[in-house]
Formats: sequence, structure tokens, C-alpha cells
Amino acid sequence: MSKKPDFPKQLTLDNLPDTKEKPIPISAPIQVKRIIITEIGTLTKEDELELKVDFTLVPSKYSFSKVKLDLWFDNQRIKSFSIMIPQSPLARDEFELTPVLNMKGIPAGNHSIKVELYELWSSGEKLLQTFGEAIVDYMPLTHESRLIKIPSVKSVVGADLAVVSESEQDLFRNIEKTTKKEQLSKRDDW
Repeated sequence: MSKKPDFPKQLTLDNLPDTKEKPIPISAPIQVKRIIITEIGTLTKEDELELKVDFTLVPSKYSFSKVKLDLWFDNQRIKSFSIMIPQSPLARDEFELTPVLNMKGIPAGNHSIKVELYELWSSGEKLLQTFGEAIVDYMPLTHESRLIKIPSVKSVVGADLAVVSESEQDLFRNIEKTTKKEQLSKRDDW
């Protein structure tokens, strides 16, 4: 039996493999990170105005961790919320937030409700800022003798969202400051 000679494995100009031109795969365009307010709806109850805010995070909820929501009534800011975005695979990219406004004493008529959603950068800069506005023809179901200019927010409910209150934010800031002080005190000074 004769053994066939082994050809060198290194390619040379004399020994090039046959290659047919393969099409270069074109990657999908990079989606821009955005917050889209899809709907602002209202429902009037006795001395309350329920506001339904639907929004979508594009390209995915995984691109976001914390979103801020500012609520305006007749061009006056009445409440600001920090919203923690869940990173669960079961959560969706569409979210609904339902603040309930205490309208006791607010006069009847057209009122402007504006929602501002943005991602807050660590330096305090607002990124991906988006606005949504609704004009509400408010007719109170009960009459009050006193008039109030701005309603208060009774509650905020969000499906799959964690709304962080001001007191919780202060608590987190204090814990963070204490942790930093402890880390600094444990360092070796040379």
C-alpha cells in the first residue's frame, strides 16, 4: 500500500481553497432608546380624577432601570415619582401607571393635565424626555364651598412597577451615604 503524500496545511498562493463570495450579513439597524407615551386617559369619580398613563420603553425594558414621572396640573407641577423598572423576563415592555388625584374643591371646567416621563442621568441631566398632555372637562360630582387651585395625589398604582416615595428615596440616600462613610473609614491610609 502506498501512502498518499500529505499536502501542507498552510495556504499558499498556489494552494488557495475555492471560495465563493458570501454575502455580507447586514445587521439590523440599531434602535434608538426611547420612552413613548401611548395613552393618557381620565375617569371622574366622586371628588377624584383617575388618570391612566400607558407608556412603552423602546427597544426593551432591559435598557432602563429607573424612570422619573412628573405630573402637572394647569401648568403647575403637583407630584414627581421615581419608577423602578423590573428586569424580570416575565415583565412586558408596556407599562400602565394610574395616579388618583384628589379633586375636592377644584372648580368645574377645562383643566390641563401634563405627564412628563424621562430617564434621569446620575449627573441630574434629563435624558429621553417625553411629554403627553390631556385636556379634561372636569365636572365635580359634589360641590364644595372652598376652592383649591391644585389637586393632591391620593395614590399611585402601576402594574409591574415599583413607585418609590420621597421618604423611601431619603432612606436609600442615607443608607448610601452611611455605606460610603464606612468604606472610606476602612481604607488604609498610606
